[in-house]
Amino acid sequence: MNCKTALTIVSMFVLSYTHAQETNSPKFGKGLFNLTGKDSTWSMNMSARMQFLATAEWDSNKEGLYNPSSSMLVRRARLKFKGFAFSPKLKYKLEIGMSNRDISGASEHTGNAPRYILDAVLKWNFYQNFELWFGQTKLPGNRERVISSADMQLVDRSLLNKRFNIDRDMGMQLRHHFNLSDKFVVREALAFSQGEGRNVTVGNLGGHQYTAHLEFLPFGLFEGNGDYKGGDLKREKTPKLAIGMSYDFNNNAVKTRSNQGQYMVNDAGYYETNISTFFVDAMFKYKGFSFMGEYASRDAEDPFAKNSDGTPVLDSKGKQVVVEVGNALNLQTGYLFDKNWEISARYTNIALNKNITGKDIENQYTLGLSKYIIGHKLKVQTDVSYLDIPTATNQLMYRLQVDIHF
Repeated sequence: MNCKTALTIVSMFVLSYTHAQETNSPKFGKGLFNLTGKDSTWSMNMSARMQFLATAEWDSNKEGLYNPSSSMLVRRARLKFKGFAFSPKLKYKLEIGMSNRDISGASEHTGNAPRYILDAVLKWNFYQNFELWFGQTKLPGNRERVISSADMQLVDRSLLNKRFNIDRDMGMQLRHHFNLSDKFVVREALAFSQGEGRNVTVGNLGGHQYTAHLEFLPFGLFEGNGDYKGGDLKREKTPKLAIGMSYDFNNNAVKTRSNQGQYMVNDAGYYETNISTFFVDAMFKYKGFSFMGEYASRDAEDPFAKNSDGTPVLDSKGKQVVVEVGNALNLQTGYLFDKNWEISARYTNIALNKNITGKDIENQYTLGLSKYIIGHKLKVQTDVSYLDIPTATNQLMYRLQVDIHF
């Protein structure tokens, strides 16, 4: 983080504190401070979190492990501001990333500037159960991506999320929920976005992106929004189930993974093609046991990037640039023991279309162990993963991560 950014953040804090009528320090994990305006027309909660990650990796074959490597880094370091403005019906959220991994990806499309802003969004509850969101935030895609990186059951998200998620974008979302019965809850979301991903400054390239999400909770709401948190830390007293479906259409997309991946640059500017992504997922929790399953599928109208004369667009290695079409499956489960130790396991299958992408099937198996000291706010997590690729080098990975969230 440069000096100017640091001074800006400190100035925001000092000014807010000076002009606030009430200040109080929440308990650990609930933020650094709460502010309320003199006339109660605004509020602010500020929080901070860090993740420290150590990783060791080996290549693997029938003869054993070789080619070891290791790294240690600050995986995430973030500040979050949230509250309401003018009325409790108008909420806001601002999340800033400061670690190298948080701000990476600068290019001419982002003004060659670090990508500090993760979320900057207004949420207006304008009528009954309807909310209108405007700004940059996560699209209503796969469940694992919507779950905060602060609330994960394992050290990090799965390969399904890495290859298929639609992440954040700038635009508008309309959200609504209603009850079919006393317990049965239905949620809907529609999103209209730029289709380029977060922090893009060059404007819209190609067409726009349209996302629809539908979710069913037949046994009622999860305790503490547990349908979007890893593990059953609330130890649900009755079975709870959430089933979600999302469909995303990116019109004239210019990236290899909808609004993610590399730009398909050709001799005329950018290659454009329609890309569709479909997700279906489920979350189940009961008395410390949890299960999450996700399926993802991506297709494109014409996945082969071409120049204006029909010749293929080649990358720096001389391979044709293509949309990463295919599907993936992720299954994840865990059990929380009495003293807040949790053992968890995950299986992920990535099956990109080999005839198009040239990539083989990948299977990853992960076993994890977590100690929740103060829930997700202070925890130590470790996992070991084995990646099996039939025609390539297999890999073994060990990770250890410490999370602290004020």
